[in-house]
Amino acid sequence: MFKYLHQIWQSKTLRKKILFTLFILVVFRFAAHLTVPGVNIAALGRIFEQNSLLGVFSALTGGSMESFSIVLMGLSPYINASIIMQLMTVVIPKLETLSKEGMEGRRKINQYTRIFTVPLAFLQSYGMIILLNQSSQGQLIPNIGDPMVVLPIMIIISAGTVFLMWLGELITERGIGNGISLMIFASIISGMPPVVGRMLGIAQGGDTTKLTYFVLFIALTIAMLIFVVLITEGQRNIPITYATRATGGKGEKANLPIRVNQAGMIPIIFAVSMMTFPSVIAQFFRSSASPALQSVADFILKYINASNPTYFYMFLYFILIIAFSYFYVSVTFNPDNIAENIQKRGGFIPGIRPGRQTADFLANVSSRMNLFGGLFLGVVATIPILFTKYTTLSSGDLIISGAGLIIVVGVVLELMRQINAQLVMHDYDKLY
Repeated sequence: MFKYLHQIWQSKTLRKKILFTLFILVVFRFAAHLTVPGVNIAALGRIFEQNSLLGVFSALTGGSMESFSIVLMGLSPYINASIIMQLMTVVIPKLETLSKEGMEGRRKINQYTRIFTVPLAFLQSYGMIILLNQSSQGQLIPNIGDPMVVLPIMIIISAGTVFLMWLGELITERGIGNGISLMIFASIISGMPPVVGRMLGIAQGGDTTKLTYFVLFIALTIAMLIFVVLITEGQRNIPITYATRATGGKGEKANLPIRVNQAGMIPIIFAVSMMTFPSVIAQFFRSSASPALQSVADFILKYINASNPTYFYMFLYFILIIAFSYFYVSVTFNPDNIAENIQKRGGFIPGIRPGRQTADFLANVSSRMNLFGGLFLGVVATIPILFTKYTTLSSGDLIISGAGLIIVVGVVLELMRQINAQLVMHDYDKLY
């Protein structure tokens, strides 16, 4: 381990990239604690004591919501904009053409994503401000109905999201790893120490039962960590022979890897959005004058509520993750194009005829792998929820959620790949 760290430090280029990345992450964490002026922090603290659902949102933004910081929305508007743009590449022919134009096309799509993030952040900031203010009975921000009061706050929060987006791109360009992923990773990790501190404080107060469950969950998290690493790295290699590159009567052999978890974190992000959106809207209508709206809101808050998950909630969450896995892979994985590219390069899968049969074979393999990948995501996402169901721990007492664990593992593995690649380049430069 020390030898590996020494090798990293000896590489001047890699050392600069890592230090630059750490500096940007420190700036990000500093911004997460800068409170927007004019906000009643005492009222905000009471909101989070009464509503554990908001604590789930705050955990994903690294605690920026609990301090009503200038980066209140975190990177969620940019993530939502990225997902929407990916889906639009299938619907809009112009975007589909751009996605096939290589680096230049991806650069333009990324530019459209940044532009789309701004109005999306502006709209989401208004919804979050109204939600938090209503939860505090208007004590959080006085005179919220005055445009001169709410508009500056919306602009500050929206600018905070754009600022984070810029920091993420700085890391990607001048640092190491994917900037956006690393900032989400930092948000999740930064939420762990407060949870551990709170559990130790509870233990000192005499509640050893809760601490025992917390230790058990840490052990369960370690077991899940091993499981997630194995599945994340798991893939099936489809053998391909390129006859046109034959030398001495033998074709050149290669592999087409198809991962078990092809969709990554996207299905969980979709499912979380679908499951939390009804409960957020229901809180607006809980005090409605209409008895019908009140009954609908009460039903949603009783059966589809992340802060108090029922069996119906967990079942629906699990099914949505699998459904979104198939949906996302159907958008991103095109077996017809892959089969056509293999055929154009003079390749074939042994025992499978080129063209339509190859496309059908790849589609069947992808579908089977995607089933296991969707089940994997569903199991990892629901295990922590089941744990809170049968113990005295709440969602805010967990050191990390299932979704957060998958993000952390994915980011760390990708970061290690990039560091190892940089070390190989460093050794190559020393030889030549």
